[in-house]
Amino acid sequence: MRWGPPRWFTGPTARLGLRRGTARARFTALYVALFLLSGTVLLAIAAVVASGGSRSSQVAPDGATGRPTTAAQVQGRIEQLERELAQAHDTQSKEILIGSAIAFGVMAVVSVGLGWFVAGRVLRPLRMVTAATRRITADSLHERLAIGGPRDEVKDLADTIDDLLGRLEGSFDAQRLFVANASHELRTPLTTMRASLDVALAKPGPVPDTTATLAARMRTELDQVDRLLESFLVLARTQHGEFTDSGRLPLGHVARAALTARAGDVAAKGLTVREDGIDDSAWVWGSRTLLHRLADNVIDNAIAHNHSGGWIGVEVRPKDGEKEDGSAVTLVIESSGPVLDQRRVADLARPFRRLGADRTGTGRGSGLGLSIVAAIAEAHGGALDLHARADGGLRVTVTLPRTDDRTAASPGTRADAPGTGRDVAR
Repeated sequence: MRWGPPRWFTGPTARLGLRRGTARARFTALYVALFLLSGTVLLAIAAVVASGGSRSSQVAPDGATGRPTTAAQVQGRIEQLERELAQAHDTQSKEILIGSAIAFGVMAVVSVGLGWFVAGRVLRPLRMVTAATRRITADSLHERLAIGGPRDEVKDLADTIDDLLGRLEGSFDAQRLFVANASHELRTPLTTMRASLDVALAKPGPVPDTTATLAARMRTELDQVDRLLESFLVLARTQHGEFTDSGRLPLGHVARAALTARAGDVAAKGLTVREDGIDDSAWVWGSRTLLHRLADNVIDNAIAHNHSGGWIGVEVRPKDGEKEDGSAVTLVIESSGPVLDQRRVADLARPFRRLGADRTGTGRGSGLGLSIVAAIAEAHGGALDLHARADGGLRVTVTLPRTDDRTAASPGTRADAPGTGRDVAR
């Protein structure tokens, strides 16, 4: 369906560079073109009428003095009067045409302003619909445009958008509910299977080596499935945007707590940790559990996809180094590792996207770690940026809104307090 100026007008507007302009500019150009066309036609008609009038005006003027005595003198006098009358009429017609042309030029300039104003009034309802639609995001699908007024094309468009938003809201709610319910329901058989393994291994008598090996493998896989289900729950809750433990906390403490909790994994790989760039004065507002999970996932990613004997650099600072006036806080975690393709690195923020076994060495992993980080950052009004380092490894930058009101944070919000953030299954 095509909406806008007619096709015969799009060619000239495209050549004049108006195709890429706004609809208001195109409509203004259309109005001006129509005015110029109609004005030109009116001037042509006036010129034809004026030329016809000059030929038909053959009446002698009044007040002629002197009466000719002979026929030759009478004929000469008549011809002289006709010439004078034709000259006067031509002069009058030229003055009328010149005046009309000047008026036409003035009105052409005025028509640009009037056309711009009229086009703005015509498109104003559409701008209102566009602005209202932009305000509605995945977290506010319950809102509607609710455009009032007569039943016209604009109201039909708004009602159609409202119907679409209703269907989208139902679809999003059904998806989140399915993920949450499925994750909860699947935990019961997992718990039963784990208990059955424990009972089988706890029976008196020697346990065959093959049985013990199989039980260990099954327990490992069950733990992996349990972590995957927990990731589903966190992702669903983050996308739903419902936080029950919001508060202010220093992001630097959150990063230090994640590093301290993984000191064993860091030592096992022989990694060097650089944490001199952590600014403990950078505070953020959000869910304590989810922000801890964000830092945990980023640190886990830096450890799991690193070389033995490599390094990890952690920085927490106000954006652009503005410690007093910065409106955002960035958590930057760089790590060594294999050289990655930047075009594929961006896909790591999407669920179940991995760069293959060559990155992990084993090919294991749920592929949800960084996608959960992206969802948590977005839910807190921030963003995640992934950048492949030229000499290998990955730089992960998480940007979150900053808050400087530290007095509102109670002692229980300390990021290094026991039990904060470590109670979430990974």
